[in-house]
Amino acid sequence: MQILVVIDDDDRVREAVGCLIKSLGHAVETFASADEYFRSGRIHRTACLITDVQMSGMSGVDLRDRLVAEGHRTPIIFMTALPIEKHPAVEDGVVGILRKPLSVEQLIYALNRALGAALEPEATSNRAAPDLA
Repeated sequence: MQILVVIDDDDRVREAVGCLIKSLGHAVETFASADEYFRSGRIHRTACLITDVQMSGMSGVDLRDRLVAEGHRTPIIFMTALPIEKHPAVEDGVVGILRKPLSVEQLIYALNRALGAALEPEATSNRAAPDLA
């Protein structure tokens, strides 16, 4: 079974994002660090990775770089509390960069992009897509 993975060293953020994703009907696992995720054996089952950019230990960018170097093409959604323009360009499987506190609408939009799902027509009518960087 494919799972969505949330990695954040902030317990409250990690639990809140994990609960939201679960409420959307997805299987989700959460990890407090990138190292914990690599030790878990879940890499090959991960359909999408949602991770904080700045964490103690391995950063989200370093995590992305390691996954790419090892040949993993997992779609990634970055979360950050810092201004988005201070982060590296979206590349190598990064679907978007979401600003904390997260907008539920932006997270759902990014998840749909990451999982290749089409948005419901009524969800996109009469409004622009969220700015994901």
